Amino acid sequence: MRQVLIPRYGGPEVLRVVTAPDPVPGPGEVRIRVAAAGVNFADITARAGLYPDAPPAPMVVGYEVSGEVDARGPGVDALAVGERVMALTRFGGYADTVCVPAHQVAAIHGGADLVAAAGIPVTFLTAHLMIDHLGAVRPGDAVLIHSAGGGVGLAALQLARNAGATTIGTASVAKHRRLADHGLDHAVDYHTADVEAEVMRYTGGRGVDVALDAVGGSSFRSSYRCLAPLGRLFCFGLSSGNAPSRLAALRTMPVALATTPVFHPIQLMNANKGVFGINMGHLWHEGPRIAGFLATLARRWEAGEIEPVIDSVFAFADAALAHEQLARGRNFGKVLLVPGPA
Repeated sequence: MRQVLIPRYGGPEVLRVVTAPDPVPGPGEVRIRVAAAGVNFADITARAGLYPDAPPAPMVVGYEVSGEVDARGPGVDALAVGERVMALTRFGGYADTVCVPAHQVAAIHGGADLVAAAGIPVTFLTAHLMIDHLGAVRPGDAVLIHSAGGGVGLAALQLARNAGATTIGTASVAKHRRLADHGLDHAVDYHTADVEAEVMRYTGGRGVDVALDAVGGSSFRSSYRCLAPLGRLFCFGLSSGNAPSRLAALRTMPVALATTPVFHPIQLMNANKGVFGINMGHLWHEGPRIAGFLATLARRWEAGEIEPVIDSVFAFADAALAHEQLARGRNFGKVLLVPGPA
């Protein structure tokens, strides 16, 4: 098989395409011939040596793939060889062949785009947990989505619209028109505008019922102040601390951590607000629930309720360009890798 390897920590230029023996599925696993793999911020921070959950270098990253099942391990009956699927991978997704537990795989039916399917597992599952499962967004609610033009942001926008919510999204002004085309009600340029003031203006001073924030640092505090009574803040990233290298992170990460607020239970009680943390990389032990969530998303895609927004597709050989596209915030939607030419 072919893989995109991180042989050592560093910038995008360290990524290398290598070959390795095909993996053999173990008990409860299926093997997937990969059509596409999703690129996520966790991959970028792992490459820089800044992601504590990642295996040590040399390593292969990647949290999600799509493709076809080509082998099954003992005890797997639900997924047939040749079935089109999407799956969550606990690293190792940047490969043309992967083995994953069957409960992390969902079948894809109909004529759905197999490459685009790789844009669903991480982004839509993260958004589903925040908007539908824990956020319980209802018609008439107001939802604030930071980084609305990113993969999770656009997934959350779709789910919030489906729930009947009013949506407010932060993004660079270059993305505002496209966000409006995707149904965003109010766009805020976080470079030039006071986000809190704009949120209060759009909500008549009430605030939002749900805020989704992967920026972190002082943004968490600002998002908390944007909440209406009974509002819920979801913290699911720390992009303000991202850096292309460990050396650069010595400048950015301490600032992000130092400005991250602490929310006291008494404070939350008196304000009637909630703060949640979401980290998909710490849910692997929830196998049956993951299987249910993925199956739900597959059904919703088949029914036309959700649609992955794909920004760009890069070949394995151009993985460095894919990382740069995401790291520089140039993407509108999901960045994907494919084993062959894009």
